[in-house]
Amino acid sequence: MSAPSVSDDPFYGRPFVAALAVIALLLAAANLRGGLVVVGPLVEQIREGLNISASAFSLLTTLPLICFGIISLCVPALSRRWAPQTLAIGGLLIISLGVLLRLVNNYPVVLLGTLLLGAAIALLNVLIPGLVKAFFPRKVGLMTGLYSVTLSAGAGLGVYLAVPLLERFGHWHYPVALWALLPVLCILFWLPMVKVKGVGKPANPLKVSLWRSKIAWAITFYMGLQSFYFYSMATWLPKILLESGLTAHDAGTATALINLVSIPFNFLVPIMAARMANQRTLVLGIFLASFTGIAGLWWQPATAPLLWASLIGIGCGGALSLALSFFVLRATNTAQATALSAMAQSIGYLLAATGPAALGLMRDWEGGWQTALALMMVLQCVQLVCGLLASRPVNVVPDQDK
Repeated sequence: MSAPSVSDDPFYGRPFVAALAVIALLLAAANLRGGLVVVGPLVEQIREGLNISASAFSLLTTLPLICFGIISLCVPALSRRWAPQTLAIGGLLIISLGVLLRLVNNYPVVLLGTLLLGAAIALLNVLIPGLVKAFFPRKVGLMTGLYSVTLSAGAGLGVYLAVPLLERFGHWHYPVALWALLPVLCILFWLPMVKVKGVGKPANPLKVSLWRSKIAWAITFYMGLQSFYFYSMATWLPKILLESGLTAHDAGTATALINLVSIPFNFLVPIMAARMANQRTLVLGIFLASFTGIAGLWWQPATAPLLWASLIGIGCGGALSLALSFFVLRATNTAQATALSAMAQSIGYLLAATGPAALGLMRDWEGGWQTALALMMVLQCVQLVCGLLASRPVNVVPDQDK
């Protein structure tokens, strides 16, 4: 694999435009989670305002994951018709529209807004790794790290600001509405990106298919299993700790550590991955952290909950960033990176959507968490194998080239 040259850099000699591109990518990342997670702390106010049950409310968080899985498959076809920058602007507009529809006091309209929001986020989820490779071919590690950190920070900001804005303005519409305004601000930085030379429709308009690529499947399952792990832990860790005897405050503190501890690993792992001939050491380190955290919960959850949660956070943050890095490192061009991102995220998020439900059913069947946590340890071993296969310094080969 040859290193990208200066001629591959669309911003070489244009530091101001490069700075705008960095801001555009990071602002887009900041908008990919906030509009979704903001409803979590506002659950009672939203249920009361819409007069809906808890199960009806749960659709507001599960529908986007299903959208991620389905819409991701459509993105490569869209990127063959329109430039990725144009699609990114369209995605941001749809995010804003989706959030606005979630402000209407009518449950079917709110569901429509949720579907639009999930579809637009899926579009940007797939596009951005390819745009990172196209915009910054010589700094993919750094930019993937910054993107991953901003993604987590946007989610944290959505949760953190929800209650203060509710208390300040007295209605749940205000913290939700914030996430309809931010995408519009982001578009101002994306408009100049449309004119960036060398980044537009792929030079080869043919469909890039990776379904017969072994390394693409390894990356896909690595992405899917880390998503399964994260969403399962984010959903059930508080209950696991509460049922082990911790107070609600202590359980909440431990759960919050997952996102907090993950941030430095979101940033560092892609930088390290880009500098390595292969990423086996990172895969193994991430596995050891994740497996130990789950094993601790299985063994004695109340003994060291902060340690177990921190190890889980290291595993979640590192695995997500490494999966995003694989999209860029194992592709030779933007079209391949987009196709790999679409394949991995479509299957990955559909797999993730089953995680919380599967663990919840196992808990109800057993009356405890031992079997569910044992399953998580087994899946971590499977994720390790997939990661080791994906870490080989081999690029994906499209089906039509075989």
